[in-house]
Amino acid sequence: MIPLKISEIAEAVGGTLLCGNPDTEITSVVCDSREVKDGTLFVPIRGEKVDAHKFIDDCLKTCSATFTEYDAPENAEKPYIKVENTLTALQALGAYYRSKFDIKLIGVTGSVGKTSTKEMVAAALSQGSNVFKTKGNRNSQIGLPLTMLDIMPENETAVIEMGMSEFGEMEKLCAIAKPSMAVMTNIGTAHIENLGSRENIMSEKFKITGNFTKDSVLFLNGDDKLLITLYGKQNFKTVTFGFGENCDYRAENIRVDGMNTIFTLVSGDETEEIEIPTLGEHNVKNALAAFAVARACGLSADKIKAGLLTYKNAPMRQQIHKLNNCTLIDDSYNASPDAMRVSLDVLKSIKATKRTAVLANMLELGDYAESEHFSVGEHLGEIGIDCVICIGDLAENIAKGALSRNPNVTAKCFTDNASALSYLKTQMTDGCAVLVKGSRSMHTEEISKAIIADNT
Repeated sequence: MIPLKISEIAEAVGGTLLCGNPDTEITSVVCDSREVKDGTLFVPIRGEKVDAHKFIDDCLKTCSATFTEYDAPENAEKPYIKVENTLTALQALGAYYRSKFDIKLIGVTGSVGKTSTKEMVAAALSQGSNVFKTKGNRNSQIGLPLTMLDIMPENETAVIEMGMSEFGEMEKLCAIAKPSMAVMTNIGTAHIENLGSRENIMSEKFKITGNFTKDSVLFLNGDDKLLITLYGKQNFKTVTFGFGENCDYRAENIRVDGMNTIFTLVSGDETEEIEIPTLGEHNVKNALAAFAVARACGLSADKIKAGLLTYKNAPMRQQIHKLNNCTLIDDSYNASPDAMRVSLDVLKSIKATKRTAVLANMLELGDYAESEHFSVGEHLGEIGIDCVICIGDLAENIAKGALSRNPNVTAKCFTDNASALSYLKTQMTDGCAVLVKGSRSMHTEEISKAIIADNT
């Protein structure tokens, strides 16, 4: 980040400098006490289980300043900025820092595929401008302001992931990031426990357009039955991408070449042969969205195509590992029903002697939990996956759904990763393919790491 003086930070967040040198310069902002260093402003967040204010004393042995909701100790020498709420102050700081940059900012939201779409858009833009993008999935009320604080003067374009799981959250994120363009990937059932319906989810995600002007552009998945209802009804431009005939950017003649996907992009009178170094029809849609965004940003087709070839899946997000005796799809970062179906389709597309899906509980589905897990299982059975290994009580419904559609599926259920891994090892044969996926708290990356370690 650009260095900011403590006095400037205090004014920006409406805080009071209790002590310390107002000319102290801050060069980084963190909420994790393990990441502090010289020049860092520590932001202690009060969580449900831990109040990070208790780490201030230790942090100040290394870092340069801190926010606080309480008074400073009498012997304090380094700057303490007192604020009413440290999270709100962090968000105010992120918004203030963002306001220093006249940068084209593209927001990316949706129930599934935010990170992969963000990475694809950034890749498409990479040959035409200096692109800043969200690291990992720092897309929340804490992560997004921290992301803003990483923007530098040399960045010309920013691609920012914006996630929400509750009412009012997107409005806060939009006020910080102020996107002038946005991509909405789809409307699924992720977080439906909090939001009640897919219609509510769309309404909340649509608030990503809160700072749009007549010159702004919203890119919509034209194959999504809810998102298409937004098309052409706004006071700003809407552009669709997808497989349907009426999409502004659509894909035809999709085929696989090894671990790459090739397709024909059609937009009006323009046709382009596009190649992306990844698998799955969902990634074709991501590439369509990326091409549309890059076109709107003024890039030529040749530059966009060259950029798309640099795309790489983010860690634990459909990363395909060609190991000694198997192919592993490590999609262990998180899971929702739509994302699981997409990942199963990728598993099906891989040439293999046997295809096994290791699937763990999906969370935050509320009353829909059992039916959504069962539905994922039905899809697995319909497309012909050979074996499913389920982890957790909810995931048992995946096995039931799979067997309801294909009684020949080998379906086993376990309560923990270690037991599932032991069984998986008995099912792995030369030339097999394995998918690993589950909600973040299920820690299915333990299984992916073990498979990699045993087969490299």
